[in-house]
Amino acid sequence: MARVGRYTPAIMPTLPGALHTAAQVRAIDRHGIEVQGIAGYRLMTRAAEAALAALRTRFPAARRLRVWCGAGNNAGDGYVLARLAHAAGLSVDTVALIPPDRLAGDAARAWQDWQATGGQALAVAASRTPDVEVDAMLGTGLDRALGEPFVSVVTALNAAAVPVVALDIPTGLHADTGAACAVAVRAALTISFVALKQGLFTGAGPAHVGALVFDDLGVDAEACGIPASMWRLDALAPARTLPPRRRDSHKGDHGRVLVIGGGRGMPGAARLAAEAALRAGAGLVTVATLPAHVPAVVAARPEIICEGIDETPGGLARLDGLLAAADVLALGPGLGRDAWARALWTRAQDFAGPVVLDADALNLLAETPGALPADRVLTPHPGEAARLLGVGAGDIQADRPAALAALCQRYGAIVVLKGAGSLVGRPGETPWLCDRGNPGMASAGMGDVLTGAIAGLAAQLGCAWQATLVGVHAHALAGDRAARAGERGLLAGDLLAELRTCLNS
Repeated sequence: MARVGRYTPAIMPTLPGALHTAAQVRAIDRHGIEVQGIAGYRLMTRAAEAALAALRTRFPAARRLRVWCGAGNNAGDGYVLARLAHAAGLSVDTVALIPPDRLAGDAARAWQDWQATGGQALAVAASRTPDVEVDAMLGTGLDRALGEPFVSVVTALNAAAVPVVALDIPTGLHADTGAACAVAVRAALTISFVALKQGLFTGAGPAHVGALVFDDLGVDAEACGIPASMWRLDALAPARTLPPRRRDSHKGDHGRVLVIGGGRGMPGAARLAAEAALRAGAGLVTVATLPAHVPAVVAARPEIICEGIDETPGGLARLDGLLAAADVLALGPGLGRDAWARALWTRAQDFAGPVVLDADALNLLAETPGALPADRVLTPHPGEAARLLGVGAGDIQADRPAALAALCQRYGAIVVLKGAGSLVGRPGETPWLCDRGNPGMASAGMGDVLTGAIAGLAAQLGCAWQATLVGVHAHALAGDRAARAGERGLLAGDLLAELRTCLNS
């Protein structure tokens, strides 16, 4: 949303849908300078103006700031912010972690202008305890592990009793991957400039960013023709994506879902997935589970059709009939990996419609990895993703976007890489990122609800990709609604009624 004429800070009420890599943001920044004619120092000043406006809005009682300035333009933003805050009547100290005489270009000018007002580059011991700390240390230029003095400063900031405001991105957080260094700033507020960086939203990003606000500084990101590296799912409204139901429709019009799972000791997983499919709007949902688990599933939710299947020829023949009658298959919730699970897994391999794979279905797939039909949906958490790729879970979290791309390439399928900032992708498609959801959802059964929701939507939409996008977003929104009573103690079952609301409102 570029603006013309005299610029005033305009923190956007909603975040843009497009996300970018750090290299893309630098290219957009150059477009603003070279094509739109916004001088680099003017952009720096606009960033400082936006930061000061956001800081005073969020912390109106703050009277004393301490700005930690490092290298590059992020340090320049900090020195301009210090000058503007001082002019506005605030008390400001600046601590230079990199000697100012090593700065160049606009950052050097920012230091000189601050110095001209009497500003100094203080040592830590000479600075005063502030009401707000400002992180203007490194910005998006981080490409290696933090060294000194940054490690000591970041450690001290995280232990401080006052809030930290980060300019553009918290120091120690990677702008592309969302991975954090061994120590990284945990900000109370981050002000992002020009375009949103994808690392703010996934991996460790949400834990370090705090509240996030954005100002494009008047740069028209769309005009430069640089495509988004990702899209935020929040730009998608689940209820608007679903077609209205005809007045003369019946349950057969809304699809048939078969859930295969609920192995020994795990009937609840299949039951959660089945009810989620019903709450998402599927017309008929059947569970194929161990015979001993049928009473528990039906007693918990009598609307679910439940069939006891054993691994005998007769039992597997009944499963064949259930597979033939289904439009969509949800395979894996509570399945296990014993002989019974493997027999059902093998029988389901030739299913012709969309299949959502979760839990032990993913672990069984990892034993014989290979290309899948395009309408398969894999829903791994980082540990399952690691097994699917034959790497460690740490490798997944070190670069979640790259892990998503690798999963899509290896399996040729739709992939939901779950976690903070869940990622959704398929071959040849710009990935989507879900920035809704909350830590209360880190509990048993949440993945089963997601699997059922995607399957139930696929049964209605006839499109696994669209169902996955809507399902991931609606699942996260339902989790946020359910967490209004508190995140601690949130149960997967708490999402079921909220899921219905999110898909109808």
